[in-house]
Amino acid sequence: MRTHFCGLIDESLIGQTVTLCGWADVARNLGGLCFIDLRDHEGIVQIVAEPSDAAGNAEVIAAAAHVGYEDCLRITGTVRARQSVNDKIRTGRVEVVAETIELLNKAEPLPFHAHENAGEDIRLKYRYLDLRTPNMQRMMRTRIKLVQALRRWLDARGFQDIETPILTKATPEGARDFLVPARMHPGEFYALPQSPQLFKQILMMAGFDRYYQIARCFRDEALRADRQLEFTQLDMEFAWVSERDVQDAVETMIREVFRDVIGVELDAQFPRMTYAEAMRRYGSDKPDLRIALELVDVAELVKGSEFKVFTDWAHHADGRVAALRVPGGAALSRKQIDDLAAHAAKFGAKGLAWMKVEDAGKGREGVNSPIAKFLDDATLQAILAATQAGGGDLLLFGAADYKTASDFMGALRLKVARDLGLVENAWKPLWVTDFPMFEWDAEEGRYVALHHPFTAPAADDEAELRANARTAVSRGYDMVLNGNEIGGGSIRIHRSSMQSAVFELLGIGAEEAEAKFGFLLEALRYGAPPHGGIAFGIDRIAALMAGTESIRDVIAFPKTTTAQCLMTGAPSAVPDKQLAEVHIQVRPQPAKD
Repeated sequence: MRTHFCGLIDESLIGQTVTLCGWADVARNLGGLCFIDLRDHEGIVQIVAEPSDAAGNAEVIAAAAHVGYEDCLRITGTVRARQSVNDKIRTGRVEVVAETIELLNKAEPLPFHAHENAGEDIRLKYRYLDLRTPNMQRMMRTRIKLVQALRRWLDARGFQDIETPILTKATPEGARDFLVPARMHPGEFYALPQSPQLFKQILMMAGFDRYYQIARCFRDEALRADRQLEFTQLDMEFAWVSERDVQDAVETMIREVFRDVIGVELDAQFPRMTYAEAMRRYGSDKPDLRIALELVDVAELVKGSEFKVFTDWAHHADGRVAALRVPGGAALSRKQIDDLAAHAAKFGAKGLAWMKVEDAGKGREGVNSPIAKFLDDATLQAILAATQAGGGDLLLFGAADYKTASDFMGALRLKVARDLGLVENAWKPLWVTDFPMFEWDAEEGRYVALHHPFTAPAADDEAELRANARTAVSRGYDMVLNGNEIGGGSIRIHRSSMQSAVFELLGIGAEEAEAKFGFLLEALRYGAPPHGGIAFGIDRIAALMAGTESIRDVIAFPKTTTAQCLMTGAPSAVPDKQLAEVHIQVRPQPAKD
């Protein structure tokens, strides 16, 4: 139907006849002279319908005069140079003089205009219209280029693209699984995979050595800007490797892909930081290194103070008292500080102590703080020295158990940096390593795996792991970019006895382990090689490359934060007859008070 794309018309085609198809982005009737901005996925070109002596020209002008927004058109005409150049678009030096204008489909009045700042709900309901807009086209094409670049890199290096099952078995974190009733096995269910983890490990045991897959994964959990119920990851696994083998390979891949897709040069070598250091300095296991602010531990300095909140946690075995210096923060109003306290409360803070430093050289006389009266001069001076606070700075303090204090102080670090423009315009990748093997779940009274239960511990044997479970370190690693975890992986357990020991520490008994993972334990007994891998979040990387904070902008048909597809109406009720075929009966929802 067409000879060229709208957005690719250029000066090399001047004098040639072209046929274009697209949507009317803008139509202007100037009384006998009409202009149409015709748009397709490559861009926009200006169409001109003007008076001339040519036969049928009146029909062309009449057709152009009746063109409406988003009408679907087929136009044939001659390319010529524009008198008024538009440097904002790629085709801005040329235009097409229309010879025929064919209306392929008339658009009814639209629910929103592409040039309006429409709300997300209406954009998602009419996603097909939203996806036509140049900005959405740009972001989606960035994602497409990302996937293409990853495949090229992997295929060129002998990685094997192998599909793994979508219908599989429920995981230990079963509450997050999407379940699918098995019609041919009444009362039994498949689970949609949260990742291809076990299958890719089995592939290493089967001798495929280098595996990858652009994998669809599913997790039934609360949604937010960087999470969806269904998501896409680049899944990779290597046999006969150590941590550095995996890290060096994928670091090179990410560096080359960023260069190819968006022309960004990442660091020649990504810095490395242990989990413990990241939490101590930044209050996060995915620190944003574009922000220079760091937490300072002051527990030892305030142990003898009269401020009970500080002294209680300073003497607690698992307590933390941390300070954050905010350059120029003394200019913040009391309301702005109260807003910071409210933000910290979302992450577990019971309160937020603060201190405005007006003149560090004047000691007590140079500070303004409701807690200063509880601190003697020596303690006050020690805090100012430890935090390197100067005139005009604000100090924020957090006191709680180590994890909670780290969480809310880390969240405050991000907020104040963004609010005050303290985020460097740069790309800052790093590796975070040496994660804890386990976390203690007080509610369930057992350990849970920080990564997943197939991650290898740094311990040499099962006895050492059992003896030091609380402080055990794993062989896990995350790649972080600008405060976003874009990839996570580990060296895997490759001995059956060690895997059984980890299951035992996680409260998975021998009978349950055999029922859920018997095939894995058996496979590990038949010469499983040392192996490891990583998975990268395609959605998150694409969002970073496209410059958007929401992964919904780089997913063609995402769900809302309430887990709905507004366009199709999913999820929806299913007729009883269809439910009966899969042996399911829906219980009525209990009445609400």
